[in-house]
Amino acid sequence: MRSQRPVVLLLSSDPIFSRDVTASWPHESELPEFVVLDGDLCGELQADTFDLAIADVSSNEKRMRLKQAIATTGKPAILAGIEASTPSSSGHSPIVELSRETEPCAAIVGLLGREILRRRQAESRAREADRARMAAETEATLGRYMAEMRHNANNALTSILGNAELLLLEPGLSAQVVGQADTIRNMALRLHEIFQRFTSIEKELSVAARESDKRPAQTRAAAAGPQTR
Repeated sequence: MRSQRPVVLLLSSDPIFSRDVTASWPHESELPEFVVLDGDLCGELQADTFDLAIADVSSNEKRMRLKQAIATTGKPAILAGIEASTPSSSGHSPIVELSRETEPCAAIVGLLGREILRRRQAESRAREADRARMAAETEATLGRYMAEMRHNANNALTSILGNAELLLLEPGLSAQVVGQADTIRNMALRLHEIFQRFTSIEKELSVAARESDKRPAQTRAAAAGPQTR
């Protein structure tokens, strides 16, 4: 099971680079979990094992290999190369390229990494909030539909229950028919109880909503204090 902290994958064959990046990471926020891997051995990267990749690049060949491996994961990355380069991005997973000659390179990488992770976390929270909102809207729609249909359902249940009662009063019915009619009546009564419970819950929610609306006004009145005439 992965840690709750974001995971930063350091792809580097230079231990000094890895040390400088981890040492320069801003300490005012919670430090991520760093995983160091030799850049020449990265191969295929697993998207679910990290949140951000940081790599040092010693040649164009290595840059292309790392960019291809990282791009397949859909995760953001920072590539620090010997040659100067301009930032680039691909869709929603930016791959930012920096020059190792830019000073202080490690500090810039740390600040960039923090901002990238912060943005990713904000996007994740926004997606979770959107999913929760959609679920709440679905439940609210279902609740409104059930409230609107409750009257029709009660009328149908009353008709079913009444006809079942009349059927049970008919003389000369076989035991099988009586049992079936009795089952229909009992199931209709159970459904009626369920809809009655819905009605009770709706009333409770209405009362709670009214009480909630009253509290802000009462709080304002208490804060204003007694009125002097």
